[in-house]
Amino acid sequence: MQLEQAINDRRSIRGFTDQPVPKELLEEVIALANRAPSSMNTQPWHLHVLTGAPLERVRKGNTERMLGGVTPTRDIEDYAEYEGEHRKRQIEIAVQLFEAMGIERHDAERRQDWVMRGFRQFDAPVSIVVCFDRSLLNNTIAHFDTGAMTYGLVLAAWDKGLGAVINGQGIMQSPVVREVAGIPDDQVILTCVALGWPDPDFVANSVVSRRRPISNVTRFLGFENEG
Repeated sequence: MQLEQAINDRRSIRGFTDQPVPKELLEEVIALANRAPSSMNTQPWHLHVLTGAPLERVRKGNTERMLGGVTPTRDIEDYAEYEGEHRKRQIEIAVQLFEAMGIERHDAERRQDWVMRGFRQFDAPVSIVVCFDRSLLNNTIAHFDTGAMTYGLVLAAWDKGLGAVINGQGIMQSPVVREVAGIPDDQVILTCVALGWPDPDFVANSVVSRRRPISNVTRFLGFENEG
């Protein structure tokens, strides 16, 4: 697959088949993502790949704690509520997904189920927990570098025919994830990636989030005399 096609075609996948993903294929995906650039080649990331019984224990622990009213606990400082244009874009993608799934505004049960899918890692057969070295916790460049690797992860998965979604909900009960996965204390849990074979019958998988035109996000300087 050409890079341009992979970038343009990739979308977040939130519905998966139960077909297992071979370890060898995951190793190929991770090897590609591991080529991501990082500051001074520090490569601060660590990946913990869960499937089968360990992943089921994470799903169970996340669900029980969330339904039991346990306050989410993340290793990194949580972001505040989005406001302004960021909030508008957050609402826009939610509306796109709910419309695709036929979830009405008043349907509290289905809306709650949709939220809980995130804590269940979207029922994907694989979850990749993305961490970085705790010694770099206050180094925001390490967050940036690990994010670059995570984008490489979902892009490489798409290139191999897999689907993925970067899923912050999956680690909002980080103590559960750390205990089950045996993640050492010298690593910070940043996010996770739900991954597997896309379910063609899951309608929300067809949703493509809208992007602002580059004229809204880019300034060009010094090009006035071109042409």
